[in-house]
Amino acid sequence: MIGLDTGFFFSLQDQHPIAVQVWQERSAITSVIVLYELHRKLLKGEFNDWLRIIDDISESVEVITLNQKTALRASHIAHGTGMPGLDALILTSLLDAECNEIYTTDYHLELYQKKGIKIINLREKSK
Repeated sequence: MIGLDTGFFFSLQDQHPIAVQVWQERSAITSVIVLYELHRKLLKGEFNDWLRIIDDISESVEVITLNQKTALRASHIAHGTGMPGLDALILTSLLDAECNEIYTTDYHLELYQKKGIKIINLREKSK
């Protein structure tokens, strides 16, 4: 299963070819924390060309919530890698949902390195 971090949706808005292909062709999961981060951006006036972003995500991908186990595991990941808390919560929720391929634009997620988990940073992929 693939997971989508917040930055994926910025790449999608910018029509990054890999992001567009993933959006159109793959089943995906994202975290409720991603919706929180994107909604904050909407409130600040970003995504003016995609005002339905939250609805579109909710209709197109599975949005997973957090639980106590995920929160505690995220604290270990953040502590062990130096990853910011929200990034660790997003990453851990995707890992708990058995995502083994995660699309992002955030180098913080690359701090997590485990065999079988592929972090794909779209900033590093050519357009």
